[in-house]
Amino acid sequence: MGRAFEYRKARKMKRWAGMAKAFTKVGREINIAIKEGGPDPDYNPRLRLAIANAKAVNMPKANVDAAIKRATDKDSANYDEVTFEGYGPHGIAILVEATSDNNNRTVANIRHVFSKYGGSMGVNGSVDYMFSRKGQFKVKAANLKGDLEEIELELIDAGLDSIEQDEDEITFYTAFEDFGKFQHELEERGIVVDNAELVRIPSHTKELSDAEADAVIKLIDMLEEDDDVANVFHTMDESED
Repeated sequence: MGRAFEYRKARKMKRWAGMAKAFTKVGREINIAIKEGGPDPDYNPRLRLAIANAKAVNMPKANVDAAIKRATDKDSANYDEVTFEGYGPHGIAILVEATSDNNNRTVANIRHVFSKYGGSMGVNGSVDYMFSRKGQFKVKAANLKGDLEEIELELIDAGLDSIEQDEDEITFYTAFEDFGKFQHELEERGIVVDNAELVRIPSHTKELSDAEADAVIKLIDMLEEDDDVANVFHTMDESED
């Protein structure tokens, strides 16, 4: 098995493993959701989603309530969603999503990491066209009642694009514009979502040797260490050899 495949497996386990990082990310999701749609989750689907993601990472209810309270304070920090684009070692395209209350700080930090670890930050639009933005909903297979093929057919009208099954987990994908509609449909059906977010899927990937993959992985790891970074997407092939 290639190094990139092993990295993908490890990263899947690690993604929400860092509790402090996970709580920071969810807290910012809550902040942005409330600034956009208000503090009542019954009328704010994005806030409902953020609260569901908080439960998925075992964030205590007291922490969730505190995050909501902070976000409703008129003096609380305002977080903006920003993206950065560039290339890593060996021509791998990289797209970084961040939430920041100080864009100058975030730009400087991201640029530094790209430069230090063999990459280069580009202008907006330099790699974005290589990715399709999709809605991603992860559900435990045990939480689905009924035949998966029948459920798939029933969800097509709600915007279902594709399904992946991995051991005991089902992942539903939708087009970006169908994210809210699909979220509502799952809620109506009582399907519990473990995690939902917007992801960027590369239109093509590049296979690397283990040594080359190590260099790209190091850059991605250092980008993900930054508190402002929410997600890092890339075009490195992570499929199993």
